[in-house]
Amino acid sequence: MVEKQEASTTIRLTDRVKSLLAQAVRMADECKASKILLLAEQHADWSRFKSLLSDERFLLVSNSTEILDHAEEHDLATLTLDPTAQTTHELLAQALLDAVADDILKPGSSVVAMYSGFGDEPLNTLSVLSLGEHLNMLSGRELRQLESSVPLDTLKVVVDIALEIGKEGREGKAIGTLFVVGDSRKVLATSRPAGYDPVKGYNRSDRSLFDSRSREGIKEIAQLDGAIIISADGTVEATCRILDCSVANVHLSKGLGARHWAAAAVSRATNAIAVAVSETNGTVRIMQNGEVVLRIEPSKRRPIVWK
Repeated sequence: MVEKQEASTTIRLTDRVKSLLAQAVRMADECKASKILLLAEQHADWSRFKSLLSDERFLLVSNSTEILDHAEEHDLATLTLDPTAQTTHELLAQALLDAVADDILKPGSSVVAMYSGFGDEPLNTLSVLSLGEHLNMLSGRELRQLESSVPLDTLKVVVDIALEIGKEGREGKAIGTLFVVGDSRKVLATSRPAGYDPVKGYNRSDRSLFDSRSREGIKEIAQLDGAIIISADGTVEATCRILDCSVANVHLSKGLGARHWAAAAVSRATNAIAVAVSETNGTVRIMQNGEVVLRIEPSKRRPIVWK
């Protein structure tokens, strides 16, 4: 019983695992992959693994700091994932997003992933993953530029709300909406009310998106027409606003509607960042300087959350 339990919680360097590691290197060579991700959900004798993981492309990823701390003692390259991510799908998606944001992976590159795809046996699956359209516009440098105009914590909470709206809709119905974050004075000056503003008259503390009650209220307001204006500190300044910005010199992909054109235009005319949710498919697009800088497809299980 002890041996069975230990086997299920430890990655053993068996002949099969050695063969899988060698196959991962061959696949990476054939596919010209930038990295070989090893998703570790169990402990291992990393000193023995170190002798086989001589390829500089190997990157150990896990949401367990205990596993990674042990691996780092043997000078293995590691990446810590969001501890709330649980499923293999979530962990791999988080690994790709974080690796691009940290400049570990280049936009548009591909990786070979090693993980436990089925059963309790660790490391039994190899996959080639390509960084698709929802990642190929983002680099670590661009992420830091976004943070320079709007604090990352504020942008993160807005994107999380947008992803939830894109994935869940509201009251069983798909909805689209538009958030404009930062440079709120100029945004308000270049917009006008579409009608009644549900947040007017509330204290600033009651309009903060860092309050869970405010976030739920904004999800309800998102069903109404008009943009939601948010200051850099996460306070909702106004809702239901019509944006009066010129779309001259704005170029977007065919098929995007008026909401996305307005988002691009306001991000070009001001220093704000626009976050648009598509009513058609729930896709979230982040726009800056009149261009789409990040596109995120909402996960069926849960939205991808930035670390």
